[in-house]
Amino acid sequence: MREHYSTSLQVLLGLGILYTLYLAHEIILPIVLAFMVSLLLSPLVIKAHKKWHLPKPVSALGLLLVLVLLLGGLVTSVAAPALEWAEKAPQSISRLLVGENEFRSQLDKLTESARQLEESMGELSDNKAQTVILQTDSWRNQLASNAQQTLVGLALALALTYFFLVSGDRLILNWVRQVSKERRRTLLQIVRASQQQVARFLGVFTLTNFSVGLVMGVICWLIGLPTPVFWGFIAGLSRFIPYLGVMSTMVLLAVVSVSHFDALGWMLVAPLSYMLLTGFVGAVVEPYVHGYRMAINPVIIFLSIFFWGWLWGPVGFFLALPLMTVIQLVLSQIPALRPIYKVIAR
Repeated sequence: MREHYSTSLQVLLGLGILYTLYLAHEIILPIVLAFMVSLLLSPLVIKAHKKWHLPKPVSALGLLLVLVLLLGGLVTSVAAPALEWAEKAPQSISRLLVGENEFRSQLDKLTESARQLEESMGELSDNKAQTVILQTDSWRNQLASNAQQTLVGLALALALTYFFLVSGDRLILNWVRQVSKERRRTLLQIVRASQQQVARFLGVFTLTNFSVGLVMGVICWLIGLPTPVFWGFIAGLSRFIPYLGVMSTMVLLAVVSVSHFDALGWMLVAPLSYMLLTGFVGAVVEPYVHGYRMAINPVIIFLSIFFWGWLWGPVGFFLALPLMTVIQLVLSQIPALRPIYKVIAR
């Protein structure tokens, strides 16, 4: 009876945590994002403090300013092409469906018999369809509203990141001091090892994604695809969503290529280049740099993507893999939880 009661309490506690994560996502998301960014930048702050005796507040502020400038420049260079492509997307899809090109000619041959069958059957009904027009807000207004909320969340995340970089170590030390002296050293080793490995993983993953986006932007520019900066940005950003992001980007590149080019060969350049590039980076470059120590079973990755995406929306998709990496590292460092780590590992 006592074990059943304990299990029920654990289930209720888990549901309560899940409901809190969902309900308070506007507060929790900036905290999680700040924690991830601080893990990525903390080695630089520590190195600047130890090697050049640079105060942590100065180095943290400098890194965040550089980060804001990079993000601002990236958004500025991508926003205009993204809006332009969004406005032309209906025309591009229309050209894909009804335009004259080699791909369309092949589709016409496949659908000719179906069209003839439809004509032979005739009209089954004289009723005409009525067009219903729904008045909705402009997508630009919705985009502006979402952008405003995103900016507020980013501002909060940047402020939290600064305090994590400056005072995060002190917070960890205060927490470690609360345990017995026999466990302090072990606990501190676990925390330091997790910080170093997560920082290394996030650094390598971010750098490789940036490289993939840069190479794809150059490829799109060389073949004459419109808005190559935008497609390079999408190609790099989508790799933060394993499998699903890459497949979605390949589809988008195929659609824009078919709507822009007439020759079948040129239509395949961008999507095939992206497939080969991501395959090479994922199978050769990343394992060579940080090995398979952080490899996660693909089933767990898919479940993680769906779970965090359902819980936190689009941001959850991008945070799924970094969060699973942190969770896996914590599980691997705690002996009592190591069996769970062995289950979810590749």
